[in-house]
Amino acid sequence: MIKLDLAHKNFVKNLEEQGRSKSTVIAYTKDIEQLTEHLFKKGINFVEDIETAHLEEFMAKLASQSYTAKSISRKTNSTKTFFRFLKDNNQLDKNVAEQLRHPKVEIKAPRILSKLEYRALRDAARVDVRTFAIIELLLQTGIRISELAQIKIADLAFKEPASLSIQKVDNHPARAIPLNNAAAEAIGDYLTIRPEMNREHLFITKTGKPLLIRNIRATIDRFFKSAGIESARVNDLRHTFVAHHLAQGTNLLTVSKIAGHKRVSTTERYLQYIEVNSKEEKTALGEL
Repeated sequence: MIKLDLAHKNFVKNLEEQGRSKSTVIAYTKDIEQLTEHLFKKGINFVEDIETAHLEEFMAKLASQSYTAKSISRKTNSTKTFFRFLKDNNQLDKNVAEQLRHPKVEIKAPRILSKLEYRALRDAARVDVRTFAIIELLLQTGIRISELAQIKIADLAFKEPASLSIQKVDNHPARAIPLNNAAAEAIGDYLTIRPEMNREHLFITKTGKPLLIRNIRATIDRFFKSAGIESARVNDLRHTFVAHHLAQGTNLLTVSKIAGHKRVSTTERYLQYIEVNSKEEKTALGEL
């Protein structure tokens, strides 16, 4: 019989050996740790003693503790992956998580900035050259904040046509992205005032350290507030890029490739929001 804590350690080791991203390993580790703690309190110490009902009870407990359906779905996925690992490695005869069901997750409409908000944010950020370059890059390319934080100076090419090479981050694909004049100009302006002590990462602090994701997010949140934009987050700049390009008639496959979506269907779902957003936009601009 295999103890739960040993099975947990073996699972994490396997994830690391597979080369899974650090964030993925941490997420799976915490999720299964939470599950095993629950099972320990129930007097269950060996994986062979676990039944589907125990797992369903754990998920129901999370729901009673005000965990969102999205969080419970993620933990369900972690649990299924854990037990699939045990079954595939002959540590269990039966995968008791196979019948575990995901909760129904309501997919919220993406927050898409109107043209007024888009302009207000850019205007507010002009007082800070580095932040303006960051916001302009996010708005003009649709890259993820995790990808932006990893950009190296060597990833930039300013010869016509200007482009940016995005390296693989976690499970997101590497790709080349065209830079329009607005993005290229903003980056060029930033490079003229950028500290010289670090010639690797593009966006750095005054002391030469790479800007962390949390620092970038906090800075943009501050400028959202300064621009009077409510209920917006950094990832909404990515939503805005995708929606505005589709609304302008850019080819679906082209937008999907630039955004780094794994499936075209992810890009396609934005189509249902474009017409609604356009009407709201025209109202805000006084065109209706």
